[in-house]
Amino acid sequence: MHTRRRFLLQPALIGLGALSIAARRLAAADPLLAESEPSALALSYVEDASKVDKAKFSTYKADQNCSSCALFQGGAKDASGGCVLFPGRQVKATGWCSSWSYDA
Repeated sequence: MHTRRRFLLQPALIGLGALSIAARRLAAADPLLAESEPSALALSYVEDASKVDKAKFSTYKADQNCSSCALFQGGAKDASGGCVLFPGRQVKATGWCSSWSYDA
């Protein structure tokens, strides 16, 4: 019985390990969003929040950037991370777009 369990369990564990590694590689492989991409242009995304057109976006405040946005999926100290608005892309933590939202 012990060998049968091992026989059935071993491939499953190996498969889960391989799947976990593949998922991490895919997540890390998301390229950075370019300011010239259509989705970035549509939301006025900039990689450096200090370069926001303050005349166009009068509601912009100096403490607003991607890392302080509720939609940012990176960690507090990450240089970049995912964003709900740009699936499959990462945004710079120092970036900003017109959909910036307070973290609730």
